[in-house]
Amino acid sequence: MEADDGDFPTEPSEHSHSQRGSVASSVTRAQDLMVYLASDSAVHLTLEGLGCMSAKELGRSVREPLNIPNSAVDVFAFWFCSPLLELQLKPKHQPYKLCRQWQDLLYRFTDAPTEDISQDEPSLLYKRSVFYPKFKELQIDDEGVLKLLYDEAKMNILEGRYPCDPEHWLTLGALSCAIELGTGHDDQAVKAAIREKKLSSFLPAHVTLGGGFLSTLRGRGGRHAEMEQNLIKEYRSVCSSSDGSSLEPTALLHQYLRTCHTLPYYGCAFFMGEIDKPAQGLLHRGGRKVVQVGISLEGVYVMDIKEKHVLLGLKFNELSWDHSYPEAEGDSHILWLEFDGEEAGLHVNKLLKIYSKQAELMNGLIEFCVELCSSGESGATGTDGEVTPSQAPSGQVETSEKTPERRRGKLRRQNSVVCSRVHSLNTISYVVDDGKEVKRLKPKRAASFFTRQAQPPTYSAVQVTESLEQG
Repeated sequence: MEADDGDFPTEPSEHSHSQRGSVASSVTRAQDLMVYLASDSAVHLTLEGLGCMSAKELGRSVREPLNIPNSAVDVFAFWFCSPLLELQLKPKHQPYKLCRQWQDLLYRFTDAPTEDISQDEPSLLYKRSVFYPKFKELQIDDEGVLKLLYDEAKMNILEGRYPCDPEHWLTLGALSCAIELGTGHDDQAVKAAIREKKLSSFLPAHVTLGGGFLSTLRGRGGRHAEMEQNLIKEYRSVCSSSDGSSLEPTALLHQYLRTCHTLPYYGCAFFMGEIDKPAQGLLHRGGRKVVQVGISLEGVYVMDIKEKHVLLGLKFNELSWDHSYPEAEGDSHILWLEFDGEEAGLHVNKLLKIYSKQAELMNGLIEFCVELCSSGESGATGTDGEVTPSQAPSGQVETSEKTPERRRGKLRRQNSVVCSRVHSLNTISYVVDDGKEVKRLKPKRAASFFTRQAQPPTYSAVQVTESLEQG
């Protein structure tokens, strides 16, 4: 995939990395390069021939100082990240070349103003590959590799990119205390360490800084003291395990990652987009809501950035999708998601429109992940092997047999942040009569809106109609 192919997995970031240096822009014999990690630490390299070096070649130079074994070569990938855009590089990409094309990529995949684009510069990060199956993480026994995965997962938890419920972030915070502070401390020592590092080093920022009207009356100090006590109590629970081996560093790191794996969007690449708001008020005013779209080897997740919860979560065998290009200047790229739903007691097809200049990238990533599923090589199927795309035709790819659904735990309760909130979405509801005529409501689902599906349908597909696309 060349730099102008446009099927990068991307995730615009709310967090600026502007303090980080970018790839050197001059072509010299020996060049200095800073490769950053999720923990904000960096690897300083001095390399010859950087201007024509591929990401695969550069990876060898980075793995050596990090002591990453050859068995973990597929775990991590290089990413270009800035406040405006994040791209995962493929092994054959040349980082120096992509850095020189950064402004072109920003014009193509963001709506950023020209002034912001001219001042933006990327940093080179080495972090988890979106194509690495999460079940393989628990087979890793190298503590250094696990620590890198832990640092990235923790960052996503603290920044709210991985929304989770209170009992979940409390357990993760306690595990972080055990990993970073050790397991043999009494309550006073743990409290002192937490206060020295700050509560926000263990719990999500929106939790430690948030709070409603009652919390304001009680005061942030009282709320923080309560969180401290709950965190220490959970830390004692983690450290009171009867099995001493479960307190070993690798076991604690595995436990942290295993807990993160229960979040369906763990390991996603993230994109920014907008969806239509439901009409409200006497004037039926709508507007658009900014959302974050996460895409992994297992499915697609649309999340409310402000409220830190899932609006819609779909496995690939639960959706059909398509991407439409702008028909006129000023129109938006649209990613369409189609899924089963109900309205007025009837089974209907529902359509969600996601407006984004990155719809093309999202479409490409969904298609590639579905192909991996169909080849039986991804974490969604739990099989081992080399991750390579299948030869399934574009737009009509198939998946392997559906895996049994796991028993739902606490996080699956109705008000959990991981549960879909379809009722809060402005969707198009419709059914198709005999694969020819689109109607808004009909008791029995008869056809799909799209030809692109992750599972062979039992109904015939129909073409997009202008009336429906206009919503």
